[in-house]
Amino acid sequence: MHQVASVAVSRPALQPRDLTVDDLDAVIDVRARSIGLMAPGSREEWLRGARTAVAERRLIGVFDGDRLVSAARVWDFTQWWCGRQVPMGGIGGVVVDPEYRGRGVASRLMGALLHRCQERGLMLSALFPAAVPVYRKLGYEFGGGRHRYSFLADELRRLGGGDAPLRRATPDDAALLLDLVTQVRAQGAESGPVGWPQAEVREWLGEEDTFAYVADDGFVVYRWEGSDLQVDELVAGTETTARTLWSIVGSGASIARTVHAYLAPYDPIHLMLGREAAKATEQQRWMLRLIDAPGALAARGWPPGAALDLPIEVSDAEIPANAGRWQLHVADGLGSLDADPGAGRDRLRLSSRGLAALYAGTPMATLRVAGIATGGTADADRRIDAAFGGPAAFMLDYL
Repeated sequence: MHQVASVAVSRPALQPRDLTVDDLDAVIDVRARSIGLMAPGSREEWLRGARTAVAERRLIGVFDGDRLVSAARVWDFTQWWCGRQVPMGGIGGVVVDPEYRGRGVASRLMGALLHRCQERGLMLSALFPAAVPVYRKLGYEFGGGRHRYSFLADELRRLGGGDAPLRRATPDDAALLLDLVTQVRAQGAESGPVGWPQAEVREWLGEEDTFAYVADDGFVVYRWEGSDLQVDELVAGTETTARTLWSIVGSGASIARTVHAYLAPYDPIHLMLGREAAKATEQQRWMLRLIDAPGALAARGWPPGAALDLPIEVSDAEIPANAGRWQLHVADGLGSLDADPGAGRDRLRLSSRGLAALYAGTPMATLRVAGIATGGTADADRRIDAAFGGPAAFMLDYL
């Protein structure tokens, strides 16, 4: 008998690439297998958004030969950090074919998305994780939470109000609402909320189920959620405006017993009501990563009086441009990260995860116990906490 020689058949490597309109049916199939079917009537809306993402090179997939096995998109946002906006790439819609899970597909996809964020000049990246270990390996770490509180509508109604002049907001008010957000976020030195493009805000205000009112120094956007009410966003620069806007929402108490809202844990409403929010408060954690470390540290805000002149060393396997020895300088509300190849004693050493967590205000003691920060000194730690600390980072939107 003749022995048949075995022939090794090479399989094409998993390759990421930009998706085209012709790939969208395959994305929908992978999406259904990965996270479930789309809600009835939502396919056309999803396709409209996906076509825009394709045209703007924000939708990327991983292929095994000709077969799409994973996909996700990048959103061009800004994100508030200590009252200033920093360009941020929101990662959303990550799906992986079940047959390909555990084979490094998500890591290949995320590597391509990080590279795309770099190309687009986005200094940060944020996402809501489905698998924390995967994203930690890629340099992401928890940055903050998205908190959903529930209040009795009648409690809100009885806050009073009516003193702040208001009017209905229309899509033509999109620029005005963004200006008001800028004023209030800067005033409160807030960190975490996403800044949306004006076109998206205009579309939001034009939705049939959206109700919006604007005052001189604030606004509210809300909608019905079954027999309850859901506040999408409420921004107020003064007590009078806050009471007026919340009481407008609470005026639906004859129908709605409960009002739900995504808010900061320290939102003024917690101090204004006669009772606390419902016990069933929901929290979702989101993760942060620095894409351009020097740019992100220069663009963010800093507390008045914060001062640092700190030698640090960063390790970053995914984005080598972030890695190396640096001098972090903070003074007069400005920050910079400059190359510093010198040996230097007492250099603070951070992984990419550690740098992300520090940027988000995680205390140095926490980073040290978690093992993602070493070196440095106790005296420097106190100054670092004073520079990066402040109100807890939060988000209102799900990416």
